[in-house]
Amino acid sequence: MKLPRAWLSALALLGLAAFGAPAQAQAQYGRGGAPGDFDFYVLALSWSPGFCELEDGGRGRSREQCAPGANPGFVVHGLWPQNERGYPTDCGPAGRSPSRMALSEAEGLFPTEGLARHQWRKHGTCTGSSPAGYFADVRRAREKVVIPPALRGSDRDQTWTPIEIERAFVAANPGLRTDMMSVACRRGLLQEVRICFTRDLRGFRS
Repeated sequence: MKLPRAWLSALALLGLAAFGAPAQAQAQYGRGGAPGDFDFYVLALSWSPGFCELEDGGRGRSREQCAPGANPGFVVHGLWPQNERGYPTDCGPAGRSPSRMALSEAEGLFPTEGLARHQWRKHGTCTGSSPAGYFADVRRAREKVVIPPALRGSDRDQTWTPIEIERAFVAANPGLRTDMMSVACRRGLLQEVRICFTRDLRGFRS
């Protein structure tokens, strides 16, 4: 598959929720629920070239992420509380929004402030943390993941299989195994890498 420079293709097409055991958790969800009542976390890292090709479609909705020459590579999509079966969403009171001070904790993590706000409303409200605490946890999880050097952006076309991407992350992150993560692709393009964390964010989990 020929793609523009610095864009990564994947030979196998996987569903966006291709997770193994966590896929079952992703299959069921419920709005509301008790904040803090969950079993583990998933850190979702979005591959910017894939997002910009398939989601933004060159429309410029995400200038910071998709501007010509930007190529930020992997960016945080979100940190999602999960249960062994299902996952909670939208647990907070309607209209609750993070303050400017709380949003300062998210600077440099999400490609846009709008995404940070959305992730707080949909997922952060279910963690039992304050907005600032949630964004601090997002940063903590992100800092525990090393992006493999070959996947930090490139000036040439690359073609990888999902298992090759998983193995590259495993090699770069001691303690991580392939059953603790998944690679999500659409139309042959890498979209996301999702990694499972323990509830206390001290380490990876299957």
